[in-house]
Amino acid sequence: MLKIGVLASGRGSNFQAIIDEIEKGTLPAKIEILIVDNPKAYAIERAKKHGIPYVFINPKEFSTKEEFYEKIRDELLERGVELVILAGFMRIVKKPLLEAFPNRIMNIHPALLPSFPGLHGQKQAVDYGVRISGCTVHFVDEGIDSGPIIIQAAVPVHPDDTEETLSERILKLEHKIFPEAIRLFAEGRLEVIGRKVKIKNYELPDVFFTNPKIR
Repeated sequence: MLKIGVLASGRGSNFQAIIDEIEKGTLPAKIEILIVDNPKAYAIERAKKHGIPYVFINPKEFSTKEEFYEKIRDELLERGVELVILAGFMRIVKKPLLEAFPNRIMNIHPALLPSFPGLHGQKQAVDYGVRISGCTVHFVDEGIDSGPIIIQAAVPVHPDDTEETLSERILKLEHKIFPEAIRLFAEGRLEVIGRKVKIKNYELPDVFFTNPKIR
């Protein structure tokens, strides 16, 4: 049973998707701790509902970002966490956490990386006029959404799309591929070679590819 720790800043819809898969028995993992940097994050309510321990760590209480991440690292290590999940955690991860969990921190980004990293990937896609967008699960490194890519899923971008409508369409696939990436890690099927991730004995489900019917 893979022990995971989740970091979140907001509503935690991907956190909920992971919880749902665990409770259905399709994801062999246990969430040991939810850590939030925002005391008003709705992810806290989700943790309470499902009996998941949580802690608020206030970044304002630390003199440096490194000290903030040292505290997060210590909380995770104390609970034996093996994989760290960023579920809407709106901060750039620093060395204390990266060094403690090399290639063991996953993030999901609402764009097809390496295109449109950073904030508002959906708006960037709409403004640029791309025909296809999507989401990416990747391991975290010191850059901004620049780590090795694990899984991607694609959706069409319609002529009348806004940031909000495209975000909603992408989110549906985020909730599918994030638990899937965690499952692959739990099963020991991910191998990082350079900046590429090899998935052993795996064929991507059709749902991860562009489907014009998805609206």
